[in-house]
Amino acid sequence: MTPTVLRYKLVNIGLLELLMKRTGRGDAVSIRQLAERAGVPRGTIGNLLTGEQEGVMPDAAERIAAAIGVDLLVLFIPVQRAVAGAGRPRFQVSA
Repeated sequence: MTPTVLRYKLVNIGLLELLMKRTGRGDAVSIRQLAERAGVPRGTIGNLLTGEQEGVMPDAAERIAAAIGVDLLVLFIPVQRAVAGAGRPRFQVSA
């Protein structure tokens, strides 16, 4: 059995943008401010906003949602993926 890792996928880029303009506390946050509050690299927030990165690990998802002031599941959807290196099975064809 292949082990899986739980990740959290961003629900919607537009929702993140909207929540950054008006957080659960009523203020606006920049990419830099959100990254600092959540304790994640600025690149993570920037990549989520551009779609270059679709999701984050559970601890980062929890911190980002908390920094914005919303429940985790408002901003992220839990998904599972196979552990790195456990790609699709390969079939060998013999002639």
